[in-house]
Amino acid sequence: MRAFVPPSLRRALSQVNPVSNKVLFGFHAVTVRLKTAPQSVKEIHVDATRRDARMRQFVERAEAAGAKLVDSDGERLTQLAGTGRHQGVVARVTPLAPTHSLDDALDAAAGAPLVLVLDGVTDPHNLGACLRVADGAGACAVVAPKDHAVGLNATVAKVASGAAETVPYLMVTNLARSLGEMKERDIRIIGTSDDATKTIYDVDLSGPVALVLGAEGHGMRQLTRKTCDELVRIPMQGAVESLNVSVAAGICLYEALRQRTSTR
Repeated sequence: MRAFVPPSLRRALSQVNPVSNKVLFGFHAVTVRLKTAPQSVKEIHVDATRRDARMRQFVERAEAAGAKLVDSDGERLTQLAGTGRHQGVVARVTPLAPTHSLDDALDAAAGAPLVLVLDGVTDPHNLGACLRVADGAGACAVVAPKDHAVGLNATVAKVASGAAETVPYLMVTNLARSLGEMKERDIRIIGTSDDATKTIYDVDLSGPVALVLGAEGHGMRQLTRKTCDELVRIPMQGAVESLNVSVAAGICLYEALRQRTSTR
């Protein structure tokens, strides 16, 4: 049953009780949380003016999961989400405790581990897109340094369309050391660089692999580059010199997936 909060009370609550819990917004991100951890969903604010089929289906799914639904207006939804791109759905949720270390993620990998490593990606839209493509390609984890990287937030979750809930995003204190630990597990570290001789299509990605991508413009840091076993590039035929990091991640991850599926 949806609880209706009068506009005057909503305004009062927004003034004396600012939201301190984590929020998720958008249909995909909230739906995945309802599927994976419904008990963590405290309440879902929905646009009271939306009565279209997509919203009706979402409301039915949320009610079936036992979620508390609150009718809200656009102003309140934007305030909760921190953006107007909420699609009329904003959930207040309890943050989930990290359930994976790097060792746990590698141990749980089905088959040869495929890891995406992001060195210096600070844009939440890029991280969200990388998580989404990592989920699609079957990567067991996305790894990034605690410094010089964006953490998980509502924007990341929205862009990831649920992948932020399914792919472990591991922020490590020392990226070079973590790459070394992967090497000890016989995982090859393949970095991407515009000046590499080989292309991504010239190397064997069918075994245990960690694909390392740097931020646009700066690329990988020098220590990260030195830690790689091999460097590859994405061939460019046009006038532009580089691709968005999430596009590059998609090309590299799906080439690995292609090689793995073609050898079965």
